[in-house]
Amino acid sequence: MAWDRVRGHDAPLKSLRAAFEAGRLGQAYLFAGPDGVGKRLFAKELAKALLCDRPPGPLTACDSCPACAQVEAGTHPDVFAVRTPPGKHDLPIEDVREFCARMAMKPTRGGRKVGVVETADDFNASSANAFLKTLEEPPPGSLLVLLAADADRQLPTILSRCQVVRFAPLGPADVRSVLADNGVEADRLDRLVRLADGSPARALALNDDAVWTVRQKLVDGVTAARPNFAALARAWQEFTDGAGKDTAAQRVRVSLVVGFLVEAVRQALRLSVGADVPGLDAGEAARLRAFADRLGPDRLADLLDRLAEADAHVDRRAQLVLIVESVLEQFTKPAGLAPAAG
Repeated sequence: MAWDRVRGHDAPLKSLRAAFEAGRLGQAYLFAGPDGVGKRLFAKELAKALLCDRPPGPLTACDSCPACAQVEAGTHPDVFAVRTPPGKHDLPIEDVREFCARMAMKPTRGGRKVGVVETADDFNASSANAFLKTLEEPPPGSLLVLLAADADRQLPTILSRCQVVRFAPLGPADVRSVLADNGVEADRLDRLVRLADGSPARALALNDDAVWTVRQKLVDGVTAARPNFAALARAWQEFTDGAGKDTAAQRVRVSLVVGFLVEAVRQALRLSVGADVPGLDAGEAARLRAFADRLGPDRLADLLDRLAEADAHVDRRAQLVLIVESVLEQFTKPAGLAPAAG
């Protein structure tokens, strides 16, 4: 069945199915949770279940009728989506107005329409206000789904008109299953699951030899006795730009690098207190131990805090170049410099 592809989100499905069976399915939902955990897939399966020609059960799609095939292919005339265009940082008001106009039309095939705002975090004041009228008075038979990283970042006027559905990071077993379903080689699974942070999309992005080449260059660079800021910034920026003009893909790459650096600093911190770090080769262990000896446990712990702040700014749609610069600045400070307060 279609829902079998959705891993780790039994609670949201159970809640929505109960509302559907009771005739209390809402008209607007905000799916809130980390990027890459399956919110978009869940929204697609929900649309499929609502529009299926031959539903085998409550809020369940047959996954074989023409309607299901069209939803899967992205060609169903009653399913609409809007997302931030490549190279943009905000949802343009023109795109939101077009989306709302299409939602206002009568359904083509049945009595329902489904509209998905895939990048609700990117509303600006103008596009949010343009969307608000549709959200306040959804057309009959319509369902609006907004996908966002954090409900608290939404405007109160939007948040108050949506039912919030929380999506948590996936557990290791579910991440492993998604990776296996996507053909990831068995010898890579353990490391990718560990680095995924509950996000299969993040793990799949890491399943690329070019990513590990950049990882080695940057980790070696920041842990060197005298890091070359210009060379590191250039390597990181080239890697980020390799994602193309899709801002979301660029943010994934910036976050991946931050994750690599977090892993390296954590390993150095463990080495600094005499703990074992499984999986390190002799050369990398020696480099990280020297790095740990130069900085000491307190400075390493402060670096972890700074990296956590940087990753949070990636999620908050801060300018990527500023994030890159702020992270590298932390590593290029003199080793004896006391961490800043605050």
